[in-house]
Amino acid sequence: WDEVCANGHSMRDAKWFRGASLNFAENLLRFKDTKPAIVFVSERGQRESISYAQLCDEVSKVASYLKSLGVGVGDKVAAYLPNIPQTVIAMLATASLGAVWSSCSPDFGLRAVRDRFSQIDPKILFTADGYFYNGKFCDTLQTASQLAKEITSIEHTIVIPYASPTPDISMVRDSLQWAEIQSKSPGEIEFVHLPFDHPLYILYSSGTTGAPKCIVHGAGGTLIQHLKELVLHCDLKRSDKIMYYTTCGWMMWNWLVSSLAVGATVLLYDGSPFYPDGKALFDVAEREKLSVFGTSAKYISAVEKAAVRPIESHDLSALRLILSTGSPLLPENFSFVYSSIKRDIHLASISGGTDIVSCFALGNPITPVYSGELQTRGLGMSVEVFNEDGESVIQECGELVCTRPFPSMPIYFLNDPEGEKYHNAYFNVFDGVWRHGDWAEITAHDGVIIYGRSDAVLNPGGVRIGTAEIYQEVEQFLEILECMAVGQEWEGSERVILFVKLRPDLVLSDDLRESLKAQIRKNTTPRHVPAKIIQVSDLPKTFNGKIAELAVKNVMHGRAVKNLDALSNPEALEVFRNLEALRT
Repeated sequence: WDEVCANGHSMRDAKWFRGASLNFAENLLRFKDTKPAIVFVSERGQRESISYAQLCDEVSKVASYLKSLGVGVGDKVAAYLPNIPQTVIAMLATASLGAVWSSCSPDFGLRAVRDRFSQIDPKILFTADGYFYNGKFCDTLQTASQLAKEITSIEHTIVIPYASPTPDISMVRDSLQWAEIQSKSPGEIEFVHLPFDHPLYILYSSGTTGAPKCIVHGAGGTLIQHLKELVLHCDLKRSDKIMYYTTCGWMMWNWLVSSLAVGATVLLYDGSPFYPDGKALFDVAEREKLSVFGTSAKYISAVEKAAVRPIESHDLSALRLILSTGSPLLPENFSFVYSSIKRDIHLASISGGTDIVSCFALGNPITPVYSGELQTRGLGMSVEVFNEDGESVIQECGELVCTRPFPSMPIYFLNDPEGEKYHNAYFNVFDGVWRHGDWAEITAHDGVIIYGRSDAVLNPGGVRIGTAEIYQEVEQFLEILECMAVGQEWEGSERVILFVKLRPDLVLSDDLRESLKAQIRKNTTPRHVPAKIIQVSDLPKTFNGKIAELAVKNVMHGRAVKNLDALSNPEALEVFRNLEALRT
């Protein structure tokens, strides 16, 4: 066992497979045949297919070019790119050299990208000339130009043409055209073999409580964890075609790309999932004969509220697995998928995060699906739920924890020489035990229910309540597009405030308020019933689409929000500042 996991008695000090060496990219490029490796589809109807043999050729050209620019083991390469094949190619080329990859989605604004990339000192920046979303072109060269000026470690910026075949890159310091790489001849890739825990990816915390933390993941841990989840939990095979609707700034992109190690076909989609309408992704699923379709709970809820019923309009006979993450998948979402998308489908709600670039709980292809539950804890993961006394409990709510080491734990945080940030992020509540920050329950079926982030748990009258329990009831109302429950300090205790975003042109009436309260009281407890229900025009979200409950709570109480740049729509916070309805 010591050869597999040295110091396995200590989560912080565990070292996996000491003495082993590998290259992450080599494992993803072990197939070199004519089978499609990547199919790219955009909201504008673009389609491109790249075989495994072509992918190897493209990676060889980029790797050779990066090497000529002086990129080597341990150097950082940053990407400010849409979800296009060149992003995958650039990542694989980076990894083949033993360099470290980090990416942000192009919808991140200048300050949000700078807050991340300025901490890692990248040597190379990849960018595109822009991207398309919801039928509109969004330029990114201005932001890339500013990044190149402000981050002095960037020696070259490589511009990938997306909107134009020959973008004007003159504004970008030390810029190079992607076409220059394409003119090179392919060759053999010289994969650099490195220790199991050699750095591969730098991912970022959401940054809602301060500057984003730079979470460094190792090559071996990422590879072995992803293969376990893809092959065993998802039953992924070479014959499968898998898509996860994601941007390059979300860890699900990293997870999706690892499907190449299985030899499956990875479908990359770039654009809005609702352009030109709510059927867009199901059109892709039908046309491309997807077998695995990944998305978010919010997307499934939005499809339902858009009155889209793919079961009546699309041939999804090839589809066997739907994956959902990002927030809890509610029982109503399960019902909608089986009644309105496909009846004979494996629906797997999965949960983990950027912190582990993988999952703590996810699907199981050989056991039943129970509504509202994640089917199983991850294989090889010592996942439990602890009560406040640090005792493991079943069929009780508590903190989701992991009590033994696992390979995809971060190898460290950047700029954290003493490991203080790392310790405070996961180990400052239960000694020697990873506390993930989810409020959860292990069920009688040995499944898992996630009730929301434990730091956003409501506490009216001293009783802890997960926000998902309220959302489950509210989201049944078709009038309501989104909702957020927040605890307000009030008269020495806490009261629950429910904010709702309604369909356009609707106004929150007293009748709707009372119906909401009655629904919540009937199916939960009186303590779940909000003291106030308030209509708002928008709810603040992170760039990954997660509702920022803590940011709203801070604004409500006159406290500072430490990092507005972590929000995709920080202006939405203003409505909660000095809100008259919260004073009575």
